Amino acid sequence: MPAYVILIRERMRDEDAMARYAEAAKGVRGDHKITPLAFYGAHEVREGADADGVVILSFPDMAAAKAWYDSPEYTAAREHRYQAADYRVIFVEGV
Repeated sequence: MPAYVILIRERMRDEDAMARYAEAAKGVRGDHKITPLAFYGAHEVREGADADGVVILSFPDMAAAKAWYDSPEYTAAREHRYQAADYRVIFVEGV
């Protein structure tokens, strides 16, 4: 069953750190089967708090999503994101 990782950027704090995250995150795909469905495109919040940006990634299953997120490469890249902005990250199982 497919799984999705939704990254919601709530507030940018440091543009330079975000640039470092973007550069580091480029190389973490590796053998992970990731399909980007949305990547900081135009969005419209209809309910709840506003979002500064949204990314939606598709994976073959929840185990694959967790393997990517917990990989040493993405764990290292994430450190830059933690410095750069406030995010909510949601894992959801598809149908």
